[in-house]
Amino acid sequence: MNDTKNKKLPLFIGIPAVFLLILLRFGLYFLKSDGFSGLSMLLPVLLLCFLIFAFCTSAFFASWVYQDCKKRGDDPALWTTVVFIAAPFFGLLIYFLRRSELKRTCPACGRRISFKANYCEECGIPIENKEENAMMLKQETHHLPLIAAGVISMALMLMCLTGFIVSAAGNGVNTDPASNDRIWNLGVINMNSNSCSDGVWKLEFQSASSGFIKEQDMKIVDADTQMLHADISCKTVPEGATLVLWLVQGDMAQSINVTNLSEPLEYPLNEFENGKIHVRLQINGVKDTVSEISIQERQ
Repeated sequence: MNDTKNKKLPLFIGIPAVFLLILLRFGLYFLKSDGFSGLSMLLPVLLLCFLIFAFCTSAFFASWVYQDCKKRGDDPALWTTVVFIAAPFFGLLIYFLRRSELKRTCPACGRRISFKANYCEECGIPIENKEENAMMLKQETHHLPLIAAGVISMALMLMCLTGFIVSAAGNGVNTDPASNDRIWNLGVINMNSNSCSDGVWKLEFQSASSGFIKEQDMKIVDADTQMLHADISCKTVPEGATLVLWLVQGDMAQSINVTNLSEPLEYPLNEFENGKIHVRLQINGVKDTVSEISIQERQ
């Protein structure tokens, strides 16, 4: 009894720990990204539910495989790990292709033999318990609650995934550089450095997906006497590539092409109000770019 409790203890500790890690991951991402502004709340909820149901699906099917392995004399720990890690679809497929035949113990020599065998391959004794063999074969589908729970979890997982894709393809993700909400990028950027210290935003990147936007919130203290200072150099500019600087505050949005600046840009801010302003760089194919942007007093 104690051995059984000790074997189940990792499950009781591990499953809640995984759920806590998932929730912690979402919480940290929420704080790092200033919340989910610009992203429909339905998307993170659906994604979280998808991960939870995917975990449950793998856990239920892995539990069934564990019981099935014990019944067939296979290594339950190995196959349970394979099914859980390889995801339920591929893991179960591999298991069903490789699992051993259902066997019983020879009453004479103790060798594991097939339930369908007419005699023992080791000692040659005839096997006459046909009725018992047939009954055991009929009971081959065991632990049906685990299978049912796995199928239900899988259906819910697919529903959440479908809802996530449909929502993301619709209006769930904000990619408008003129929006006052946070921008969510669907691409990637290869950065060397990105920092903001003492009101100076320094960004250096090698390349990025077309349309990728990096942004930094800055503060206007006196719009009538301050200006935006931008020192930007694009070393590699393929044909048709651009780098656009966006200044967004509420309903006010201004864009400036800063692809080929011959000298630092000094842009007046008197059209804006005092307070927070979104400063964005929309990357459209330029590479090997170094930028330094700040809000300064007019000379």
